Amino acid sequence: MRRAGAVVIGALAVVALVVVGVLVWANIVFQGEREPSLDAWRSDDVEISRVDTGFVIAPTSGASDLGLVFVPGAKVDPSAYLYKLSGVVEETGMTVVVTHPTLNLAFFDTRPLEAFTDEAPDVQRWLVGGHSLGGVRACQLAGDATDAANGPDVVGMVLFGSYCANDLSGTDLEVLSLVGEHDGLSTPEKVAAAGDLLPADAESVLIEGGNHASFGDYGVQPGDGVATADRQAVRDQISDAVAAFVEESGLG
Repeated sequence: MRRAGAVVIGALAVVALVVVGVLVWANIVFQGEREPSLDAWRSDDVEISRVDTGFVIAPTSGASDLGLVFVPGAKVDPSAYLYKLSGVVEETGMTVVVTHPTLNLAFFDTRPLEAFTDEAPDVQRWLVGGHSLGGVRACQLAGDATDAANGPDVVGMVLFGSYCANDLSGTDLEVLSLVGEHDGLSTPEKVAAAGDLLPADAESVLIEGGNHASFGDYGVQPGDGVATADRQAVRDQISDAVAAFVEESGLG
């Protein structure tokens, strides 16, 4: 009995150590860089609010009825996307909800899409998107929404350096895929290889000079390529591409 008890205690100790290790690892994140984040907060054209689920970025005037739920990449602080996404808001009039995933990992976040769309009750139509593994989760949320009898009206997706793992090729979603020229993680080749999981008319735009981390502002990421475009140039390309997509797809 004593030996059995010791085995059980040892097993529980191992499990506890593993859990603690995972929690510590998940909470060591890529922090958003201070300067671009402050630029976003100081903009006269957008209003940023911190909410329980993350951040809401809304235009100060001329808001449309279109919104975007954006899921960060794995272990990337949501504040790292405020600068790039505030440019999208300025160009399109969309409201953007940047989620803060459970344990900073989108795959651990089981909350339904409504948990995020409820943060912007005036928005009537939604895009779902994300960066890297956040984009993979966004594909799942979009698939769930198209299968649901009711819920948020999801009309499209915007992927930043990402691709789907579930098949959305049979949906009528409007899809924009932004690909970093020097992305060393979600490489242009990997994105293209997963293209058959998207609708046939999905649009792909190359972000010239951008790498994987260029879609946010959080510094260097291991395994990534080297960006040759600066922060502002990438921001302008992202904003222009999303604005053109919204206009040309009839979502504007």
